[in-house]
Amino acid sequence: MLQPVSGRLPDFPWDKLTTHAATARAHPDGVCDLSIGTPVDPTPAVVQEALRAAADSPGYPTTIGLEATRQAAIDWLARRHGVTGLGLDGVLPVIGSKELIGSMAVHLGIGAGDLIGYPALAYPTYEVGAALAGAESLATDSLTSFGPRTPELLWINSPANPSGRVLPLDHLRKVVDWSRERGTILVSDECYIECAWEGERPLSILDPQVNGGSLDGLLAVHSLSKRSNLAGYRCAFVAGDPALVGELLAVRKNLGLQMPGPQQRAMIAALDDDAHVDAQHALYAARRAKLKEALLVAGFTIDHSEASLYLWATRDEDCWRTVGDLAEKGILVAPGEFYGVAGRQHVRVAFTATDERIDVAVARLAG
Repeated sequence: MLQPVSGRLPDFPWDKLTTHAATARAHPDGVCDLSIGTPVDPTPAVVQEALRAAADSPGYPTTIGLEATRQAAIDWLARRHGVTGLGLDGVLPVIGSKELIGSMAVHLGIGAGDLIGYPALAYPTYEVGAALAGAESLATDSLTSFGPRTPELLWINSPANPSGRVLPLDHLRKVVDWSRERGTILVSDECYIECAWEGERPLSILDPQVNGGSLDGLLAVHSLSKRSNLAGYRCAFVAGDPALVGELLAVRKNLGLQMPGPQQRAMIAALDDDAHVDAQHALYAARRAKLKEALLVAGFTIDHSEASLYLWATRDEDCWRTVGDLAEKGILVAPGEFYGVAGRQHVRVAFTATDERIDVAVARLAG
């Protein structure tokens, strides 16, 4: 008898938050939902206009995407992140980054008996992707933890979800060299690269400072959901080694995984325009500053959090106790345990809520 695929996968973590969510939503002045980093501000006008202009789209799109879409990604990476040497054959638009992350191992032929590595604190979809492929997985921040084994695929995430940690240049170089020596595919999830607040500027793995001018064995994943308030559009792309991008393309076009044409035009507009990104960055910076101060005054410690859209906060207690206490105040946050055992004493606090809800949360934390 066939075993259901869902049986291989970990429990969907957000289902465990249901009771606390109900408590928080029962607050007489409404919930301050800081648990999921979903954008709440308007999609930029320039993007909406591009989508409307492309609304007449009767034909099928192609999996490889428009040349203009891929060129916009190349130009953005060069302009904003110093990436050189990337050609049109090294970019592939995808339908949101989550589906790419979850399916990448399967699409690259990784399976039973293979090993996939990802950070000790990690976006749960890395584990899901390994499980879906039937591969083994190891959550670790130490390359020596692999011992004599060689992972087929290694994920890094900088800036990190949930901790907001930014990996420095020397560390990125070390991971690139280690992976290349072993023939490991190295994939960098860079979806928060433009959400930085303190310390060193986050670097793309595609930056020649990091990779020595070669894209061999490297892929970077980028999303427009956070930087451009495009979560509802499902616009993302993967870029890097043309051989790896070509293999993903060959598999994905057989599956009909195609970004719709109108969304591609919207994506081009978003990548070409820096003004809306800078304006949104300023909004988030103000919300972050208010919330960070309120958490510190309320007795929390903030670890890392130099980038991303979250504050990684702790009261040195079990994360579920913190979640429960905040839910009683009508504030919903994510338990750190969702992101691995290393997060059991932290909560992830998103600052993507409206100004009004952030102000209410600040007042409740002071109460």
